[in-house]
Amino acid sequence: MANIYELRRYGKIAFLTTSAAVVAMFLFFSDALIRDLSTVERERMQLWADATKQLVTGTMAMAEGDDQATAADVDFLLGIIRGNTTIPVLLTDDEGNILTHRNFKLPEPGDTLGFGPPDHPANIEFLRAKLESLAQSPNVIDIEISPDEVQHLYYEDSTLLRRMSIFPYIQVLVMLAFIAVVYFAVLSTKKAEQNKVWVGLSKETAHQLGTPISSLMAWMELLPDMGVDREVITEMNKDVNRLSTIASRFSKIGSDPRMLPAELNDTVGEAVAYMSTRISPRIKLLWHPAAAPIGVEACTPLLAWVIENLIKNAVDAMEGSGRIDVSVGGGPINAYVEVSDTGKGISRKNFKNVFNAGYTTKSRGWGLGLTLAKRIVEQYHGGRIFVKQSSPGQGTTFRIELPARPAALLNISKQA
Repeated sequence: MANIYELRRYGKIAFLTTSAAVVAMFLFFSDALIRDLSTVERERMQLWADATKQLVTGTMAMAEGDDQATAADVDFLLGIIRGNTTIPVLLTDDEGNILTHRNFKLPEPGDTLGFGPPDHPANIEFLRAKLESLAQSPNVIDIEISPDEVQHLYYEDSTLLRRMSIFPYIQVLVMLAFIAVVYFAVLSTKKAEQNKVWVGLSKETAHQLGTPISSLMAWMELLPDMGVDREVITEMNKDVNRLSTIASRFSKIGSDPRMLPAELNDTVGEAVAYMSTRISPRIKLLWHPAAAPIGVEACTPLLAWVIENLIKNAVDAMEGSGRIDVSVGGGPINAYVEVSDTGKGISRKNFKNVFNAGYTTKSRGWGLGLTLAKRIVEQYHGGRIFVKQSSPGQGTTFRIELPARPAALLNISKQA
């Protein structure tokens, strides 16, 4: 079963890598398209600059009586200049004086046609700021009117190009949001289905155990009259009560358990005491209670089950000999329980996998103990359980953190 989670982990890595590659390709081609549009706009601006140059030289030639320069030529060149209705441009002389501007959204009306320099102070200040910004960009074309006269054409990217520049990133964000919504929807559905399975399995197990346990209890009452040794009856009665406790635990998992005030030292201590008589004598089980009582709100049978599960896993991890330390501690806000062993340890990559249903390193096992423990601690008790530290061959420490409830101690003392 462990291989399933290895494959799932590699599958996630492959999915993320593929997604990143697709996004990178998408951004690459989008960037190429934007570069092509930028080139087209620069070619248009070069045509605009050439038309401006020809217009100036043509007007000068007409003024000097050159017959080759006609009004038709001037009208054609003006048509090219007027044809630019999308790209903001500034035309300056070699000293930086603004000669012409077009397609800027000016703060004040009056210069909207964009022929000649601006006349409103607010517009002059606005265009000056634009000129300073554009002077730092590569969007400039020098126009040599004559050997002694050079003009400079500055232009901004068109609105279309600016929108196209951010469109790929918006599309990527939309794609990621869609994937996230689908992922969490699938995850929520999966969790809902798992919860139904857990509830159904738990209730059915409790139901199936109920009949034979009731029968065994009836037989226990008859055994003294049949001459069976009282010590044997006492031990059998312990096991029957234990089965009854197990059935009760399963029935609580199948429904919302009732949370009652509890003292954490007592709850954990009872679980440790029970397990101490049921493990190999070659394994030392050491109990380290907190110095002061710690109050919690808990379902005592389920919380004890979690502790027993952790101790059983520790015993299995040590393969016959070793040491287990169970510690309780905390303060007024949080309480904790730690179960440490000297077993074979867990690799870091499996710290989370150990809580997945079906994950087990044993040849025989369902891999459900830690899954149930996680559900009991986090869903019912509002705490968390995790691998605090572990490494192969160095043992493992599991830590349970629960909200401390000082008021629970007062309720316990009142009940006493």
